[in-house]
Amino acid sequence: MGWRGWVLAVLVMVGGAAAQAETPLKLGVLTDLSGVYSDATGTGSVVATRMAVEDCLAEECQGMPIEVIAADHQNKPDVALAIAREWVDTGHVDALVDMSNAAIQFAIAPFVAQTDRVALFAGGTARLSGDACQPEHIVQWMWDTYVQVGGVARRLTRPGTTWFLVTADYAFGTQFEADARAIVGAAGGRVLGSARHPFPSTDLSSPILQAQASGADIVALANAGADTVNAIKQAHEFGVGTGVGTGAQRLVALYLSVLDVKGLGLAAAAGTVLTEGFYWDIDDGTRAFSRRFLARQGAMPSQIQAGLYSAVRHYLKAVAASRGTDARAVIRKMHKLPISDEVVRHAELRPDGRMVHDYYVFAVKQPGESHDPWDLYALLDTIPGAEAFRPLAAGGCPRPLQ
Repeated sequence: MGWRGWVLAVLVMVGGAAAQAETPLKLGVLTDLSGVYSDATGTGSVVATRMAVEDCLAEECQGMPIEVIAADHQNKPDVALAIAREWVDTGHVDALVDMSNAAIQFAIAPFVAQTDRVALFAGGTARLSGDACQPEHIVQWMWDTYVQVGGVARRLTRPGTTWFLVTADYAFGTQFEADARAIVGAAGGRVLGSARHPFPSTDLSSPILQAQASGADIVALANAGADTVNAIKQAHEFGVGTGVGTGAQRLVALYLSVLDVKGLGLAAAAGTVLTEGFYWDIDDGTRAFSRRFLARQGAMPSQIQAGLYSAVRHYLKAVAASRGTDARAVIRKMHKLPISDEVVRHAELRPDGRMVHDYYVFAVKQPGESHDPWDLYALLDTIPGAEAFRPLAAGGCPRPLQ
């Protein structure tokens, strides 16, 4: 089935005939509906976007006609770009949402700058707020490769600590590896080596065995989605990260979602250390949002899905406040408005397009420690955004917003 078969359309409109006659604000959710990232993005990203629209319509956006459409990018940059072009050229889409694949992000970022549209990324490669930044047209909301590495690396690395990386062989994985090498080295550790695997991959036994043979203290999985799930399963089969076997190595997932852990089960994932920018059970706000999401989606939100809710909600507030959809004007309004919702804490949008906020380090609970089907993480540390994210000056964004 081609991408057209996956297109979803949801028209959310309130008000009378005057509102109906207006040209609607259009949001295009360009997501993975069928591939390796579909659990953490996919239909959940569409649900999160719709929730943000409905919440804004109940408050700041009353009377605004808003349309949400969605399509499957199939994790292919050419497919994603073709959809985006059609949406902008003939569908008059104002903002593109999600696109949680580094290769697709590198294609979309210059496209929205050229066409004067907005891209709302929940996360991805740290280069989007570095050398590839487009802060007049894109924001990067929940996470990036730098912060995913930083929290866990700083907690676990001491002078002399050794790491080995199992890396997905495409832009996302290689950026993860680059960030890990820099952060581990700065903390006094050493990366002994890395082994790359195809993206996507079902058999990761070879790189796992290389990691085990290295004798490194920490085996870090520089991948995501089903690749990470497969790697954890196979690592535990070989005794990596279980506290038994050669070297009693510790297993770290540089990107692991709550949905991945739920699918794996605590017996398989227990003890894995990870960082996330969102977890459903942080406070009353995260619990309230997550329960609303669970009622619709049948699962708790991933940090990507929660991040998209927050990004879209803030974007819509900025549209309402600026009384128009001009990309540059709305982005500037997003920088001026305070960020406040049920998802993020102590948040600020920086001139490079990076939204910084509190970040968290977790360990997956042992089966006996869990008291609820979604009670999966033990909180190890809360890191203020100014400490967790790469400093603005270190990113190298050539055109920060003035």
